[in-house]
Amino acid sequence: MNSSIFALASVPGRSGVAVVRVSGPAAGPAIQALAGPLPSPRQAVLRRLALDGHAIDQALLLWFPAPHSFTGEDVAEFHLHGGRAVREALFSALMGLGLRPAEPGEFSRRAVENGKLDLTRAEAIADLVDAETPAQLRQALRQYDGALADLYEGWRAQLIAALGRAEAAIDFSDDSVGESEFAAAKNAAQQMVQQIERHLDDSGRGESLREGLRLTILGPPNAGKSSLINALARRDVAIVSDTPGTTRDVVEARLDLGGYLLQVADTAGVRQTDEPVEAEGVRRALAHAQGGMTLLLLDGSLENPRAGLPAGLPEPDLLVWNKSDLGFVRDGISISLKTGDGISMLLEMLQQKVQQKLESGDTAPPLTRPRHRHALQEALDALRHGLLAPEDRPELLAEDLRLAMRAIGRITGVVDVEELLDFVFRDFCIGK
Repeated sequence: MNSSIFALASVPGRSGVAVVRVSGPAAGPAIQALAGPLPSPRQAVLRRLALDGHAIDQALLLWFPAPHSFTGEDVAEFHLHGGRAVREALFSALMGLGLRPAEPGEFSRRAVENGKLDLTRAEAIADLVDAETPAQLRQALRQYDGALADLYEGWRAQLIAALGRAEAAIDFSDDSVGESEFAAAKNAAQQMVQQIERHLDDSGRGESLREGLRLTILGPPNAGKSSLINALARRDVAIVSDTPGTTRDVVEARLDLGGYLLQVADTAGVRQTDEPVEAEGVRRALAHAQGGMTLLLLDGSLENPRAGLPAGLPEPDLLVWNKSDLGFVRDGISISLKTGDGISMLLEMLQQKVQQKLESGDTAPPLTRPRHRHALQEALDALRHGLLAPEDRPELLAEDLRLAMRAIGRITGVVDVEELLDFVFRDFCIGK
């Protein structure tokens, strides 16, 4: 933590402006060596940057003295012209002054270590950087504003109070005070179990919104699945051919559908087959359909469109009939991938289904990462175990309350921070 770091905080490559961020005790001396006296805090000034008589650039300079900075340390920002030579000249000068390039996520990690962020807000920064759709942006902003942290810290505070009652039950186990305190602690644990169960029972809504909801297109060979994914993506994602079995593997495309990220997968035609390669394609199609949403595409012009479909095909979220240009009449959504008829209606229906899947009337913020889910499941298991404690063993309930409290604390980083930091920040970009 005594070292000083720097990194490009803007997009790599040629640009009009490049932002280089510096954090650590050498940030102030670096400004003085490169640009003269320290400017007033948080006020942009135009300075000429040079070192040992070698000019670097004319740049805007900002100075954020500790602790009033993103990392909680002294921070400087250099807003340069975005040419490669300019950036490299500043990097070389900073290394010559004893600073080192930052590791991925090191700025945000220092902010956590210095108490400027909790882990859920730090993860929200990564989600803000990666957000591709308005829905992802809304969820990331809500988490960055502290919605998840407030929820989990509220639960941790309730567990601390319950633990205090359980400890009191231990201290006064020989009288009625111990009995009432034990009952109150157990009642608080039961209420917490109900709250965590409701929070976990969300069908992975937050994770799907963050990572993209999976939509698997299933159907027999030549139903038009590859044409459909091309129509949805508005580009040639999959090879289209009249030859049955052209698609042998899963082909995916990412779509922004009404502000939601959708990962659409074209799969091999599903039918009973003894051909080994095609059978493997069918197996992969059915495996990919586990989780997320499924769309079953059938040729509505056939007398028996479902003929040959294998057993165990999941019930689809959407049933779509293709080749409506041939004049058939079917209940449900009918489209023609040849003429384009019905595609807009399909998109509207699909968007409604996705919105129903990812949005709810619940005001509580959704789970967004498997790490959170795992910690909450640990807390839930501990609380359920604690509820089995007999009245004459309040220390057993107290220990399980303590384990649950620690599990929830690991989500925000209140306890056991060090073991989490490498995992949380390993996928961050440089400069964040």
